[in-house]
Order: sequence, then C-alpha cells, then structure tokens
Amino acid sequence: MTEVAFHFNVSGKVDYACRLLRKAVDKGARVIVTAQPELLRELDVALWTFDALEFVPHCRAGAEPAMLAASAVVLAASLESPAHQQVLVNMGEEVPSGFERFERLIEVVGQDEEDRLSARRRWKHYADRGYAIVRHEIRSEAA
Repeated sequence: MTEVAFHFNVSGKVDYACRLLRKAVDKGARVIVTAQPELLRELDVALWTFDALEFVPHCRAGAEPAMLAASAVVLAASLESPAHQQVLVNMGEEVPSGFERFERLIEVVGQDEEDRLSARRRWKHYADRGYAIVRHEIRSEAA
C-alpha cells in the first residue's frame, strides 16, 4: 500500500520542493512531481537556479523516452503514463489520479487557507480508503 505523508505549513512551496527533491535525489530516489501547469513551470525554472553549486536532474513529462529514463525527477501535470512509480510529490489541489501505483506519496501543503482546505479534502480521501497518513509540521524550511 502507498505510504502517504503530508508536509504542512510550507511557506514557499517551490523553494521547499527544490530542497525536498535535492534530498530525494541525493538518496537515489526517482520522483514524479504533480501540480498545476503554472506551478510546474515555476518549479522547472527554480530547479535550474535555486543552488548555484548543485543541479537536480529533471525533465518535463513530455520529454523523449531516453531523457525520462535518465532524469531523477519528472514534472507532470497528470499521471497518465508515469516514467516510474517510486515517489510521487503532489503540489496540486486534487488527489492525483493513479497515486496508488506509487510506493510513496508526499503532499506539500502551503500556509494559505485555500491550500489547507484542499489538503484536508485529500487527507479525508486517503483516510477513507484506509491509507495510514504521516503528518509533518514544517517549522523551518529545511527539507
């Protein structure tokens, strides 16, 4: 069964995601990130620029198969044909369709009330289906 974790109280979702993805890649994880297209564009740019000394290898879901296979992180608006099924990071407002195929799901939740309300709906969705959920309250922005 998919491990589900919520990271609450994130002050900057894109910055937090960059650090989270860097940490995941350093540990050898392969990650797919879902979100609305505009947030994925912002994350794509941030992954190139957030740290001058490091690069988080990533690509968009529509990339060539060889690029998808070589990239530790794939940015995808949907999970129609995921490149892998190890870790899914959801920065979006909805439950990602097909999340149950992944070993782990990490929900990144900001501080604004609308984001918190949509997170509560997703939490209920997972809980109603029997998923054990781990809650992480982010006090500092260190991922």
